[in-house]
Amino acid sequence: MSENVILIITISLIIIFSPFFAKLLKLPVTPIEIIFGAVFGYVGFLHEEHLFDVVAEFGFLYLIFIAGTEINLKSMLKTPRELMNKIILYLVILYAFSIALSLYLDLGKVFMVLMPLISVGLIATLSKEYGRTPWLKLSMTAGAVGEVVSIGFLTLTSAALHSGIGFGLIKTLFALALFLFFMFLLFRAMELLFWWFPEVSTSLMPHNDNKEQDIRLSMGIFFLLVGAMLYLDLELAFGVFIAGMFIPTFFEHKHELPEKLASFGFGFLIPIFFIHIGSSFNLEMLFMDGLIAKALFITLAMTIMRVIASLVFIKDLKLTDSILMGLSHSMPLTLLIAMATLAFNAKSIDELHYYALILASLFQVIIIMVIIKLINNYKIKNTAKESKTIDLS
Repeated sequence: MSENVILIITISLIIIFSPFFAKLLKLPVTPIEIIFGAVFGYVGFLHEEHLFDVVAEFGFLYLIFIAGTEINLKSMLKTPRELMNKIILYLVILYAFSIALSLYLDLGKVFMVLMPLISVGLIATLSKEYGRTPWLKLSMTAGAVGEVVSIGFLTLTSAALHSGIGFGLIKTLFALALFLFFMFLLFRAMELLFWWFPEVSTSLMPHNDNKEQDIRLSMGIFFLLVGAMLYLDLELAFGVFIAGMFIPTFFEHKHELPEKLASFGFGFLIPIFFIHIGSSFNLEMLFMDGLIAKALFITLAMTIMRVIASLVFIKDLKLTDSILMGLSHSMPLTLLIAMATLAFNAKSIDELHYYALILASLFQVIIIMVIIKLINNYKIKNTAKESKTIDLS
């Protein structure tokens, strides 16, 4: 009993004090939570507990749900064709790099899916710091498409790892196709319903809402999709991601809702997931032969391939902003950890590669955040110099 009391108190203190350390070190809160989780797990203040595992899993699903709320499907479908072609080319280059590296270095098939992963979670953090700059706007648009593709591959990889290549995988693919077809029909039906009867949208989520109907409906959609995924035996993350997309797509009048949902998640559930990830990382593994070198290689490879691929947008953004956009996609922290955990549990990757991927996800956030800040500061100084030169002339 006393161990569980220590566990609860430790988690509480990490949740409370992580933002202060993040502010002091000028880093996002997420890596701080993982590091604290690892340190306190190592000294024995955090241990395996069923409820801790369950809440952490729920925190992960809620994080993917929040990522879905960043994507308005209607807006995405209105993306100009020329831009969409460039985004597709950008993703093709990423996957081509990933396949080539995985085959050349004999990293294994899972790395073909791991290395091009894109998540918009930390791009939203960058938007808060740097504003809605052109490179961040394009980063969010391309990232949204990339995340949809990444979540799709996460689902397929999960099915392949659990069922193997055979009848089980075919059954899963059929269930996935059936689910996507049903979702397409549902999206179209809701689009028509809200077009003809716009008052339905506001009655479901009224402007003046003193009963928190918006939160209730959001969580209802969340759990309905979780239930559907459990019934179809599909990856839960895929379902909650689609559930998140419902919110901005059909309830555009509730502009504050995604932020409202995110505030709850990032204040409570999501930190527990990251603390849990940290507690599962054995610090003694840092002394494992070749671990740090492999983690740095993964970090470098994933960053370089994104920077090179981002040059597709050089006409739209110019060189510096294209590089910044590529760097912003080099921190797929949540999806990388999720995919690494999935692959390790299915014995598709060994312990060395699992810990290397977890460590690489931390390196990416810390190193990339610093590089983006340095490049952005350099860009601001150059712009200021150019403005002075123009004024003098």
